[in-house]
Amino acid sequence: MQSKDQAEVLKQDILEKVKQYYSLAFTPQEFIPGQSRIPYASRVFDEKELLNLVDSSLEFWLTYGRFSEQFEEKFAQFLGVKHCLLVNSGSSANLLAFMALTSDLLGERKIRPEDEIITVAAGFPTTIAPIIQYGAVPVFVDVTLETANIDVALLGNALSKKTKAVMLAHTLGNPFDVYIVKEFCDKHNLWLIEDNCDALGSKYNNKLTGTFGDIGTSSFYPPHHMTMGEGGAVYTNDNLLNKILLSMRDWGRDCKCPSGVDNLCGRRFDQSFGTLPHGYDHKYIYSHFGYNLKVSDMQAAIGCAQLDKLPGFIEKRRENFDILYQLLEPVSDRFILPQATDNSLPSWFGFLLTIRDDAGFKREEIVKHLESQFIQTRMLFGGNLVRQPCFDSLRDSGSGFRIVGELANTDKIMTSSFWVGVYPGMSKEMLEYIAQKVLQFYHQLSPA
Repeated sequence: MQSKDQAEVLKQDILEKVKQYYSLAFTPQEFIPGQSRIPYASRVFDEKELLNLVDSSLEFWLTYGRFSEQFEEKFAQFLGVKHCLLVNSGSSANLLAFMALTSDLLGERKIRPEDEIITVAAGFPTTIAPIIQYGAVPVFVDVTLETANIDVALLGNALSKKTKAVMLAHTLGNPFDVYIVKEFCDKHNLWLIEDNCDALGSKYNNKLTGTFGDIGTSSFYPPHHMTMGEGGAVYTNDNLLNKILLSMRDWGRDCKCPSGVDNLCGRRFDQSFGTLPHGYDHKYIYSHFGYNLKVSDMQAAIGCAQLDKLPGFIEKRRENFDILYQLLEPVSDRFILPQATDNSLPSWFGFLLTIRDDAGFKREEIVKHLESQFIQTRMLFGGNLVRQPCFDSLRDSGSGFRIVGELANTDKIMTSSFWVGVYPGMSKEMLEYIAQKVLQFYHQLSPA
């Protein structure tokens, strides 16, 4: 028997043992109310993820490879977009999406330092970090309490001669009002970046979020809708933006040859660039100041297995949210319950609860109560980001960001909101237990 044949037989034996290992090592744990911890999120997987991971590791290609190509193609098909690029995190996806809009190839529409980008302060810092790091100016507007998304009535107040783009996240899977935001961007010739990291599978007017703007981003960190451990993606329907994104993701290269491939264009040593000598190796021509943001093929292998499960994950998140909403409706006099944006079908990332001003208790009390009952809670990320320590130097200098009006609702979320999970691994029994403990706290305040 040839050595390659022997290796293939051994590989199949290894993969069969991986199946056996999964069944022994990852036996589902029984949920015991009051003893088992209920996380806000967790990985949901079976033996297919492990098989793909081991298959990729045995190939030992390690960097971007066949699984990466497969994932990009299938993910683009799922979203209904022309181009998708894998990156190493959702934060890198946001960085890449923003920096692509600073490319000289975009002419007068390119974003320059001191240009303004409309966004919100109620969210995750890496939505706005690239704006600040580049030297552009985030312009913060308030949100609505029911959706935790941008108050679109304030968009006009944020507009100035320096405005170049809008960069927003769909909060906890709930789409922002895409129609009004997109109409605003089109009217004023602004770029739109959709941070879709918490909203994979959400729909607005029956179209997937992340596909309305010029560029969309996703994260595949373990708590998100699907996971690679680490990982993310950028996607677009624009051919020029895709060219820029690919260049900046891959060190800023002008060459489009994937790893391990040479001379795809047939002119590797027959072109002129800048003031370099004619014929300088095209694989080492840099048309942008870029990064290496590629994902490993082992991560992509996990993602390929997860992607097959994604429709089921999305449906389960919606189902879990609906169960929790129905169970918690009796406490709506003390809590503002989350409301889906009009014309949307969210793929919920979490269930946000905001304590009403006249509730008679503070967030710390209910959060401590739930955590003591083994229910994991989370704040709405950074709360009001402009109050975070990383903004101190910008605030002291009096430059670097601009606030439109008062961020009253953002501050309310910072002081009075928290959320619990609805991830696909949660059983109805877990959801009922969460609701029971919230109701228990509620009835202690309002004894019969």
